[in-house]
Amino acid sequence: MPGPLHGYRILDLSAVISGPYGTMILADQGADVIKVEPPGRGDFTRSAGNKSGGLSASFLNNNRNKRSITIDLRHPDGVEVVKRLARTCDVLVQNFRPGVVDRLGVGEAAIRAVAPRIIYVSISGFGETGPFAHKPVYDPIVQALSSLASVQGGSDAARPRLVRTILPDKLTAVTAAQAITAALLARERSGVGQHVRLSMLDAVVAFLWSSDMGGQTYVGRTVSAQRAASFIDLIYETKDGYMSVAVMTDEQWSGLTRAFNRPQWLEDPRFATTELRDLNIDARLELIQSVLLEGTTAEWMQRLEAEGVPCAPVLTRSEMIDHPQIAATGIVAQSDHPQAGRLRQARNAARFSVTQPELRRGAPTLGEHTQEILREAGFSDDEIARLQATALGGARGSHAATTGT
Repeated sequence: MPGPLHGYRILDLSAVISGPYGTMILADQGADVIKVEPPGRGDFTRSAGNKSGGLSASFLNNNRNKRSITIDLRHPDGVEVVKRLARTCDVLVQNFRPGVVDRLGVGEAAIRAVAPRIIYVSISGFGETGPFAHKPVYDPIVQALSSLASVQGGSDAARPRLVRTILPDKLTAVTAAQAITAALLARERSGVGQHVRLSMLDAVVAFLWSSDMGGQTYVGRTVSAQRAASFIDLIYETKDGYMSVAVMTDEQWSGLTRAFNRPQWLEDPRFATTELRDLNIDARLELIQSVLLEGTTAEWMQRLEAEGVPCAPVLTRSEMIDHPQIAATGIVAQSDHPQAGRLRQARNAARFSVTQPELRRGAPTLGEHTQEILREAGFSDDEIARLQATALGGARGSHAATTGT
């Protein structure tokens, strides 16, 4: 059977990561995602470095299983093309700055007038209201405002630090994918479409609350300054590298003392309970680190695993893709792209026992499916030829549409 979202069509006006990664998740799960790009330049990530066959790794890794059409939204004909395509779609996704889609003529009201049951999705940086609503935004800006950088720093007094990956962008994408499927399910039951609004800021704040906002949870209580986390994180140095060891329960603590041959730690009053081990975290982690330096990562892995203590080697990105556990799960797969060549990419993370997601096509070249998509929407060859000169990007779009796979 095809993927679980087979039969749904998504009109994707989004660019960069927060929208495209989310719609790629849905495309992997079977949805027909039509990626709308400006003629000539396309999605900004097409211009990123690290290219093969003219396609950047960033674009390839966020846009597989999609079809590309070039449309100039600044031209009235382009707006009409989007509206006509929207009539054939279940979802429209856009991540323009608030207000831009209304000025272009493809805002929610304009689209719903021609597609009443559509799920209209707006992704923004800060939301539609408030003093920051219309500010430009990138991932580090959201990390700063959401307190994520402060959480990463370790305490209110420590220097804030960025998470070294674009977590707000990607978390927003995953949240958007879940929200879209929820809205589609609601429409199946009610027959009514709706507007789904999501900001990067909201996505990160909600994400942090499940584990990092205990001090802010109880209304009416004085919130003290966030105390310093341990100056040692859970990455330890060994004789030949690095590893992580994480101990939570009393059983795991006992197992660690056996693996280390340190039974006296069980008698130490500082470590008698989970709470005391947390309060005395620096002393505890310093002791663990001092012991781990005595052996290699492989030696400690064997001894800790035998005692049921959670542990893992610290791998570089290149080491990770070759690790036996990664190979066993099949999360990293290889495929052939007609232009970029042989690719290695992570498959869709969710596995379905019946409606299995599949790789139907690699990321598209710019405008590759323009004529194909328009014909499916009922445009005649004469209409396509006329639009080519106005809203589709001229000869460049026509060439891409006729030479792509």
